[in-house]
Amino acid sequence: MERDQVDLGARVAQERARLNRELSTLRGRMDAAYSDKLDGKISEDFWQRKQADWQAEEMRITSRLSGLKEPQKENTLSDVRRILELAQRAHSLYVTQNPAQQAELLRNVLLNCAIDGVSLYPTYRKPFDLIAKRAKNEEWSGRADLNCRPLAPQASALPG
Repeated sequence: MERDQVDLGARVAQERARLNRELSTLRGRMDAAYSDKLDGKISEDFWQRKQADWQAEEMRITSRLSGLKEPQKENTLSDVRRILELAQRAHSLYVTQNPAQQAELLRNVLLNCAIDGVSLYPTYRKPFDLIAKRAKNEEWSGRADLNCRPLAPQASALPG
């Protein structure tokens, strides 16, 4: 998955570079032709016709350039996987690490904390805030449990 993202990013960069070269060449031709028009080397009719063609081509290239999107790195599946793994292992990691590593872990997970003199109230960073909220409310997925166990005998028995 990460390799696909890297490959996609490289292809986008290559296409962007190609379009920028094409645009630069086109604008160079437009500038040269304008100089020729001013010097009287080409007719006004030829200039108008070529200028319209070049402007249409310039719009096509700039439109394609603006349509090129860099691959989104923050929403990749591998990032989500790492976040969920970190959330799952956060406690055991915290307990086994030295103070500097513990501080780094807390910086990754927590945005801020509030203290009322007795208790510490964490404010989690995204997406840890959603994970903590769902864990607190025991609200996980809206789907049925994927671990399909047979029902207990009394639960599946027909009323008598």
